[in-house]
Amino acid sequence: MQTCSHSSTFIPNTTVGNKPHLPWIVQKYGGTSVGKYLDTIATDIIPSYLEKNRVVIVCSARSGKTKELGTTKRLLKAAEEALKEGSTIHLDIVKELTLDHMEVARQYIQNQDILQQLESQLDRDCRRLRSFLQAAEIIQEISPRSRDVIVGMGETLSCQIVAALLKDKGIDSKFINLNNMIDKEFDNLNQEFYDYLATRLATIVEECGNKVPVLTGFFGNVPGSLLSTIGHGYTDLCAALTAVGLHANELHIWKEVDGIFTADPRKVEKARLLPIITPEEVAELTYYGSEVIHPFTMEQVIRVGIPIRIKNVENPAGSGTVIFPDLSSNKENNDSLPMSILAQNGFHSDVSKRSPTAVTIKDNICVLNVHSNRKNVSHGFLANIFTTLDEHGIVVDLISTSEVHVSMALNAEMVSSSLDIAVNELAKHGSVDVMNNMAILSLVGKHMKSTVGIAGNLFTALANANISIEIISQGASEINISCVVDGSNALEALNVVHEQLLIVDPSIDHHLDSNKE
Repeated sequence: MQTCSHSSTFIPNTTVGNKPHLPWIVQKYGGTSVGKYLDTIATDIIPSYLEKNRVVIVCSARSGKTKELGTTKRLLKAAEEALKEGSTIHLDIVKELTLDHMEVARQYIQNQDILQQLESQLDRDCRRLRSFLQAAEIIQEISPRSRDVIVGMGETLSCQIVAALLKDKGIDSKFINLNNMIDKEFDNLNQEFYDYLATRLATIVEECGNKVPVLTGFFGNVPGSLLSTIGHGYTDLCAALTAVGLHANELHIWKEVDGIFTADPRKVEKARLLPIITPEEVAELTYYGSEVIHPFTMEQVIRVGIPIRIKNVENPAGSGTVIFPDLSSNKENNDSLPMSILAQNGFHSDVSKRSPTAVTIKDNICVLNVHSNRKNVSHGFLANIFTTLDEHGIVVDLISTSEVHVSMALNAEMVSSSLDIAVNELAKHGSVDVMNNMAILSLVGKHMKSTVGIAGNLFTALANANISIEIISQGASEINISCVVDGSNALEALNVVHEQLLIVDPSIDHHLDSNKE
């Protein structure tokens, strides 16, 4: 596996393309990476992989300094404003996006012919976006499909710039707009649909020949609309399905962090980089507060034996974190799981020593307690509670129940608009109280279920720090133990648990030091 070398010099105007006999690597770049590290991506990272790999690039829409200033957020805002009578904000947004992308193009593209073609392309697409919004303004309607088209313009503009910059650096690239890639009718999104997408994406990439494809993360006319059915993780999913279709060696997700850590390094000074982690562990960490990669996206590549590597655009030479199934628990498929993924990076294959693996905190939680006021509890007590929550679209993160009492941890931000109404209805079944400013602490580890005393150690560590626990929950998979603590104690709880319970594998120290170098 080749990593980037900052000392190497790339000479522009030299044709560097994909070679048919080389293995595929699919690289996905997020909005912040494309927004802040465009020159590093085109000058350093991509060229360093082309010598020994065939590379596919998938890009998100450009992001600004904050998510609110990102292209996708502004496009969604434009779609809303187009339906407001008398508003011209949507037209202002299109003008701003046009100027922003033009400025970036002029900042990075040196070849005037390439720049002129890019400017014409950007201007044409932004004019089309403006006309689309004006049409929506007239008919006073934006369908889910129309909203998809509006949002998809962000990836179109971003990928056009990336493809042009690669050409400017001497890399023969090709911009691919996947907006109309789906050429069959599907009723719903099932595995058959995703298998079709993987095959279709592979065909589109292969048709590029020796050119480096730059694919829009936004793809096709998805049944039910892309935003509604898949959500904002569609760019990761596009990259994953491309990797599946091409039988790629690896899928790279480029971020602004070195990989996945034993805890959030911004909150825990002694947090260590994990060289390898299982998909099950990542899924738990993602659900309980860590922004990693959507579990469904992981499933698509992991099920066919393709590892995912989280990499840092600010430290391209770092090994990152590899997401791959636990080899020690997958004896039947060991022959198909390439041990070289670990060996080539000096990692230990015995991941069972990492028990537990990581700890995370999910803030902005509220606890909803319902206690039955009936002497003879109805068998419908729990059913009535969950029916009420379902009617108001309230999702429960954690739950602890008895015959007469239910305690639930909820995402306060997501239930803010419906919680008061739900509380009034729940009061029909018992006394209700709400505790705000809480946090969920989750200890995650694939091998915790085979280690005695982990839960006891967790609660002892918190008790010794005088941190009280409101709810305790252990997942059925036994790879996650979670509890709810007061939000004011969340940071201390995170550090205490990390300090006392997480076992550091020597290989992690080794790779952390090498990354720092």
